[in-house]
Amino acid sequence: MAFVVGIAIGVIVGALGAGGGILTVPILVYLLSQDPHDAAAASLIIVGVTALVALPGRMKAGHVKIRDGLVFGALSVIGSVIGGLLSRYVSSDVLMSLFAVLLTAVGFVMLRRARLGRKEEKLIADGREDEIVRKATWAAAARDSHGLLLLITTATLTGFLTGFFGVGGGFAVVPTLVLVMAFGMKEASGTSLFVMVIASLAGLASRLGADIHFDWPLIAMFAVGSSLGGMLGGPLTKRVPSSVLTLAFAILLLGVAIATGIQAIPALYADLT
Repeated sequence: MAFVVGIAIGVIVGALGAGGGILTVPILVYLLSQDPHDAAAASLIIVGVTALVALPGRMKAGHVKIRDGLVFGALSVIGSVIGGLLSRYVSSDVLMSLFAVLLTAVGFVMLRRARLGRKEEKLIADGREDEIVRKATWAAAARDSHGLLLLITTATLTGFLTGFFGVGGGFAVVPTLVLVMAFGMKEASGTSLFVMVIASLAGLASRLGADIHFDWPLIAMFAVGSSLGGMLGGPLTKRVPSSVLTLAFAILLLGVAIATGIQAIPALYADLT
C-alpha cells in the first residue's frame, strides 16, 4: 500500500513540478494508520528523499539555481525550525484539524491558479500573447516594489508549514519563485526541489529529541514509490494542459480536506467537550 500510494504521490509531483507532498501526511495517517506526529516526521523524510532523487536530473538540465535556492532555503529554515518545535505541543486532533484547513486553503488557491492558467492557454491559442506579456510587466512592477519583503515573508511561512505539518511546501515555493524572483516555470519547479531538501532537513532537525517513532520499512517503500512516480509523472506535462492537471489536483485536495475534516474535527470536538 505504501509503495502504490507513493507512486501516486510521485506522479502528482512529477506532473505539476511540486505540490503532491501535501497529501503525504493525511495518507500516512488515514490509509497507513500512522500517528499524526509520526506521520509529519515521516513525511519530511519522504518529501526530502523524493526531491533529492529528482534533483540531479533537474540540475543536469540547468533548471536549478543553486544560489537563489540557498537564499530561499536559508530563509525557510527559520520558519521550519519554529514550526517543528511548535508541533510538539499540539495534540494529534488539533494538528489534523488544522491540516484540513490548510488543505482547503491550498485547494482553493489551486482552483484559482487553474482558472488563470486556462485563460492564458486560451489567449495563446487565440494568438494574443501580448496580453500575457502586459500582465507579466505589471507583475514585475509589483515584484520590484515589494519583492524583498514578500520573499522573506513567503520563505519563512513556507518553512513554517514544512516544519509544523511535515509538508514539502512546493505549492508555495514554485509560485513565489515565479512571481517574486522572476523564475521561469522549469527553473522554479527545479529550484523548489532544492529548497524542499533544505526545509525538510531543518524540520527533521527541530524534531530531534521528540518522542517520535519511525516506521522505516513503510517510509522506505513510500519514498521508493514516490521517486518512481516522479519519473512517470513528468511526461504528463507534455500530453495534458497544465490547467487541467492543476484543476484535477485542486479537486483532489478539497476531497482529501473534506475526508480529513470528517475524521479530525469530531474527534477534536469530543476532546474539548
